[in-house]
Amino acid sequence: MRSRSNSGVKLDNYARIVHETILRHQDPVTGLLPGSSDKPDAWVRDNVYSVLSVWALSLAYRKNADRDEDKAKAYELEQSVVKLMRGILQCIMRQLDKVEKFKYSRSTSDSLHAKYNTRTCAPVVGDDQWGHLQVDATSLFLLFLAQMTASGLHIVYTQDEVDVVQNLMFYIEAAYKVADYGMWERGDKTNQGITEINASSIGTAKAALEALDDLNLFGAKGGPGSVVHALADDIQHCQSILTSMLPRASISKEVDAGVLAIISYPAFAVEDMNIVNLTKEEIISKLQGRYGCCRFLRDGHKTPKEDPNRLYYESAELKLFENIECEWPLFWTYLILDGIFINSPEQVQEYQDALEGILIKQKDGIRLVPELYSVPPEKVEEECMNPHSVERVPMGTCPLKWGQSLYVVGKLLSEGFLAPGEIDPLNRRFSTIPKPDVVVQVSILAETEEIKELLLKNGIDVETVADIHPIHVQPSRVLSHIYARLGRNPRLGLTGRPYRRIGVLGTSKFYIIRNTIFSFTPQFIDHTQFYLALDNKMIVEMLRTEIAYLASRWRMTGRPTVTFPISQTMLTEDHSDLDPAVLATLKKLQDGYYGGARIQTGKLSEFYTTSCFAHLSFLDGKGSGSMAPRDEEYDDGDDDELDGDGYVHELRCDDEADDLAQYLDHLLAHANPKKVKRPVGGLSRFKAAASKTKEMVSFMNKAQDLNVHNVNMYLPNKLFRSPQPSLNLNLPESPAPSECQVPEVTVTPTKCGIPRDASGAIDFNALVQLLKDTENLQDQADILYILFKDKGMDWDTRLHGKGSTVRSLLTDLYEKVGELKHWGLIRMLSGILKKKVEELDSACSDLLAHQKHLTVGLPPEPREKTITAPIPPDKLAALIDEASDNNISVAILTQEIMVYLAMSIRTQPNLFSEMFRLRIGLIIQVMATELAQSLNCSGEEATESLMSLNPSELKNLLHHILSGKEFGVQRSMREMEAGVSPAISIHQLGNVGATKSERAGISKLKSDMKMGMRSHSLELENIESGRYRLPSIESLDIPESIPVAKDTRHGQWLRRRRLDGALNRVPVGFYQKVWKILQKCHGLSIEGFVLPSSTTREMTPGEIKFSVHVETVLNRVPQPEYRQLLVEAILVLTMLADVDIQSIGSIIHVEKIVHIANDMFHKDQTDLGAEPHILETDPATGVCRLLYDSAPSGRFGSMTYLTKAVAVYVQDFLPSGSCAVQ
Repeated sequence: MRSRSNSGVKLDNYARIVHETILRHQDPVTGLLPGSSDKPDAWVRDNVYSVLSVWALSLAYRKNADRDEDKAKAYELEQSVVKLMRGILQCIMRQLDKVEKFKYSRSTSDSLHAKYNTRTCAPVVGDDQWGHLQVDATSLFLLFLAQMTASGLHIVYTQDEVDVVQNLMFYIEAAYKVADYGMWERGDKTNQGITEINASSIGTAKAALEALDDLNLFGAKGGPGSVVHALADDIQHCQSILTSMLPRASISKEVDAGVLAIISYPAFAVEDMNIVNLTKEEIISKLQGRYGCCRFLRDGHKTPKEDPNRLYYESAELKLFENIECEWPLFWTYLILDGIFINSPEQVQEYQDALEGILIKQKDGIRLVPELYSVPPEKVEEECMNPHSVERVPMGTCPLKWGQSLYVVGKLLSEGFLAPGEIDPLNRRFSTIPKPDVVVQVSILAETEEIKELLLKNGIDVETVADIHPIHVQPSRVLSHIYARLGRNPRLGLTGRPYRRIGVLGTSKFYIIRNTIFSFTPQFIDHTQFYLALDNKMIVEMLRTEIAYLASRWRMTGRPTVTFPISQTMLTEDHSDLDPAVLATLKKLQDGYYGGARIQTGKLSEFYTTSCFAHLSFLDGKGSGSMAPRDEEYDDGDDDELDGDGYVHELRCDDEADDLAQYLDHLLAHANPKKVKRPVGGLSRFKAAASKTKEMVSFMNKAQDLNVHNVNMYLPNKLFRSPQPSLNLNLPESPAPSECQVPEVTVTPTKCGIPRDASGAIDFNALVQLLKDTENLQDQADILYILFKDKGMDWDTRLHGKGSTVRSLLTDLYEKVGELKHWGLIRMLSGILKKKVEELDSACSDLLAHQKHLTVGLPPEPREKTITAPIPPDKLAALIDEASDNNISVAILTQEIMVYLAMSIRTQPNLFSEMFRLRIGLIIQVMATELAQSLNCSGEEATESLMSLNPSELKNLLHHILSGKEFGVQRSMREMEAGVSPAISIHQLGNVGATKSERAGISKLKSDMKMGMRSHSLELENIESGRYRLPSIESLDIPESIPVAKDTRHGQWLRRRRLDGALNRVPVGFYQKVWKILQKCHGLSIEGFVLPSSTTREMTPGEIKFSVHVETVLNRVPQPEYRQLLVEAILVLTMLADVDIQSIGSIIHVEKIVHIANDMFHKDQTDLGAEPHILETDPATGVCRLLYDSAPSGRFGSMTYLTKAVAVYVQDFLPSGSCAVQ
């Protein structure tokens, strides 16, 4: 027998430590570890971290085996790890009903438990008796399940367990929008059980999804059925939210040491090294002490001032914990591991030395990591006065198994027993290495041969859908249906992935499904419910956004491939050529650079070798009985015997005849013969089969069940092409320009009047006759609106016999105006028809996940409704309708703007810095005001112009407003003749303001336009009652006619204040300054609403929660320009925070300061001989309009007067001699 080497002796010593501190406590039946002697339950997070050292030790023994016993020892340790991981899996499998519910509800009451009974795997407390929802705990388990499986351990045994893991991935995939209780189980730091979005949860979930994606859970011995899949779009959502949050940890914690786990080992979730370093510096500078790091600022846990009889804190109590927060040695173990992974021996040495000094040494020589160090009660005052000066005492569990385990792992790595790659077999540690530039491949497809020829005329050579056989192109919603089958297991009651839209990262791969290659078109082309896809410029804009997103976010092997179909709707009205916007885009794509990305255009077949492929083997048939594979292949002759029901369905789901299976069967059986005996065989076969009406109808029905619209586009044969549905209304086929008047939102009276019966009531039959006779689209819309208001949607007009309901006529008219691109009417009709943007809820969730609150409806409250947490689509739509006071214009624009804001925040999050609440109603008002002022027209005309903007121009206007740059708005006359609503062009101005021609253009508009194009419309007499009027958006103080100023700078500052006020934009660092000033007074009063100084006792200056609180008070002011003047006044006040005085009074009334400044301004202007009409005051606030329009600096600048006003207001409190400002 060989003697033990030095390394062997050391390893045996670590084995003794691990056995004494961890393995000795492992339950022999379940394999779980109790928290401690006084906490017998098994916490998921603590169990996973604790077993980490056992796993690391087994790897070290296997690597450094001196003798056979070492290999046996390694195996024994490995089996302890497997036992524990399977124990947690057992606990979860007893709560699968919760996993299933949570995928849809994301409710705290449906979440998996955070701790279980160590002996039985059963729950130990009720659903509502603990902060169970901790996405990071479930994610940590999944992350290490992946790492351990990759290292060779067999943890998952059966196909059912594979399905459980797949469903757990669905459980965590939406982590970026799930508010949970976080790593410390308490949610918001007031401990009042309020959930919040936590960076640590999002980071761990992202890491787990990336680690498990395409991993075979049976290891090297597994087949395709045991592979699990994650969706790249969910991973990237988590990534972008993390980037926008860090270094903040959540709404209530401006910094949290727990985030160390996601910026370094084990998750390595952040890809930007700058953010990693910034977050680490924040944690070390704000939280590090002499015994470790605090968890977060003002953490009262186990401090002497915490009341042990109460779980929750009073808000004002948090200030008591400042500077005496307990310090946790645990975080130094993370920093040691971080030093090892970034290869910084100095960092490793520094923290190992510091940690050795505070470990608790036992008689047997084992050193223990205590839970935390607390300030002794008698030394609290001293510590408050001089932080980090007093000796602290260890408290809580000793050892903290989680910390002890990480300490041992750090030792094994630093002493060379393991290399970093061995405990990170999936290479998470390379996440910050810069990725090479992405080349986006774009394949353009023509819907028909005619479109192919048109493209060829323009020098663009493309294929049609028929040419690309055997590749199948399908809409993205089919991919959503396919993914909804993933992880489905009827025996366990698991339904698979909830049906959700698939983002551009998901649709940019080739998929191999049942040995056939599929390509999917991007989701934005698939807009069937809403009118955005009717605007070709908008489609092109969405393509640009998606390509830019792909280029910055693509992380997979192979290049992304975007399939972009050119359909009939992308042609000009007479179908003779391509829409100019689409054509220009196609040319740019061919140039090889678009949307900031490198592009390669070509045919789909050319991209085989360079693309990313995903093999969705779960549709090929697997054991659990949900799918039965079939062996026979179709022969040419088989078709004649097969009737519509004769398919062998490969994808049979036990409980239902699966629509998707039948849809794919039809598709593959007909369009893709497995054996082609002669060149024309495929086509003739297809025609023979498709000619059977029964099958065709059945196929179309299947497509309808799956919500696949425009199915013709995806079929490689003209047989399925159906003519456009005939319209029931008397619609002009090729409208003359006179009929294409500007769509008006209000019903305009002229000569003819509403038909009435003898009693004076409306004669509806005569109205229907009028509807039949008129060809004017606007009149038809107005009549249908009256019928809808008085008779309801389902009233049968009997216009063409039975069945011509108001709804069907509105739908027909909607399709017609959609073809003609009458945007005002399109919006009005889609509002009446209650059409909803398909991804409205995901747009809302995106904005919320970026820590932005939303308000819908026009101010003030209670009409303006605030959204602070994701809500289901139907409730969201109802809330928007309610907040819009049933004003169709506002409701429909709110949806549209919410989608545009979400598009912008995905690609340009920096536009939204220092804004915490997006007030969509105010943004709509400001848009209308901008148009009214630039076009010099009334509020009603401005509303009409806003409603008539095409979606791409509306998005452009929103972008300009958000970017804070100067821009001009002009009506362009060129499109008038074409019968399109008057175009309004929005363009950025240079630094010098408007050019001479632009100025002339704007000032001439009123005389040029005066809407001379409106054709005469119906007189609807009882308009006076306002009953049938589609109301205009309440405009912001828009005078009937605004005198056009000679000087274009006139109104510039008023406009800027109005925009900043509406967007809640404040100067950088504003909220931190408000926090400081609140420390020196009793509160700030704004329009009678007080922001008390006690808020600083609960919240720290960098908290989002504090910023939102201040914003809420400011939002009580309905006028944005007045709100902005109040912000300027507060900014002047905050300068006093740096003056060395104890107090500047009790409650400071900010509006009084503004009024003092206004009086001074008014007096000075009057003394200088200003005429009274120039000094007109705003009736709502009493402030001189000219003050709103003053630049901040200069002799007559607003800041000059506000500074004087502040000096007057607080002079009693200032030390003598400091009033020199006057």
